[in-house]
Amino acid sequence: MLNSSPSNHRVAYFISPHGFGHAARAAAVMSAMHEIAPSVQFEIHTEVPQWFFQNSLSGPFNYHSLLTDIGLVQKDSLHEDIQSTLESLDRFFPFERSLVTKLAETLNKMKCEMVICDISPMGIAVAKEASIPSVLIENFTWDWIYEGYANENSRLYRHINYLQKMFELADYHIQAEPVCHYCNADSVVNPISRKCKTSTKLLREKLKIPECVKVVMITMGGIPGEYSFLKQLMEYQPDIYFVIPDGSRDIRIYSNIILLPHRSDFFHPDLINASDMVIGKLGYSTLAEVYYAGIPFGYVIRPNFRESEILAGFVKKNMKGFSLTKGEFQNGSWLYLLSDFLTLPRLERNETNGATQAAGFLCELFRAEG
Repeated sequence: MLNSSPSNHRVAYFISPHGFGHAARAAAVMSAMHEIAPSVQFEIHTEVPQWFFQNSLSGPFNYHSLLTDIGLVQKDSLHEDIQSTLESLDRFFPFERSLVTKLAETLNKMKCEMVICDISPMGIAVAKEASIPSVLIENFTWDWIYEGYANENSRLYRHINYLQKMFELADYHIQAEPVCHYCNADSVVNPISRKCKTSTKLLREKLKIPECVKVVMITMGGIPGEYSFLKQLMEYQPDIYFVIPDGSRDIRIYSNIILLPHRSDFFHPDLINASDMVIGKLGYSTLAEVYYAGIPFGYVIRPNFRESEILAGFVKKNMKGFSLTKGEFQNGSWLYLLSDFLTLPRLERNETNGATQAAGFLCELFRAEG
């Protein structure tokens, strides 16, 4: 167990700003570490907005706005822009030596004892420079993702080779299910998800949702979008409510439709747990939260994104649900599939959350390294 002294353990966390999935997974791990050792102080480095971590974490952290990763430049929530991605990668890699040195000096001044990366390779480079142990947490790495586009974009191979060498420098390696490409990791953990904060009963009361109705949540993974099927939802069964985060600039209620702003007081895992089904983009954090809620998932696949096939296979094997194309999602044809899935009982999940498993591994490292 970690020493309870608040000045004893400081951890730098480098997080990819690609969407919110990596930040959600990182927040889940940080929260689990705080449960074991409340005194751990996190130094979060990312361009994911600070409010996201304020909503997700109850323990101490400092926020440092820093571009730690490129990932993929997106045209929208389902489609990537490879040409713009290549231009950004060419500017970002290899890392500027002066930046890595400056960050390493800063971490040493802050007396950080560990650097955790999800899945930012910059953190690994900085940790090496600072002579601090680094831990990579992932269900894929960017070199693996870029390989899926490399045949048509040969310029990617330079970045793939660079990233492969960079990721191999991590001192410790945790893989989180669903794993896209297994390797000789130090630990493979269950899906990592943030835990709920508010009971279903209280959350439904706050949203003025009657107890007896079914609730379907519609989400595109934290990226605001336009929903062309809202009229169809209002004309659908009145005893089915639809909750849509990122559906409006403020809270709006139209009959059985509840639109929430991108940033609201309603915690995403709570919304999912209070729902009877989720319809939306197939991404890691949404999958993990739906998985632990034990409810069906109607998922929209990103057509060219290599991870999607792995996530879809996990849903088919371990969850209830169905796949949707972007067109099927937008035209609302999935509405007529709801009745059968909304009658299904919740699946009971008795296994330990991967966040708890990862946190236990990380806290033991303090002993080993200490």
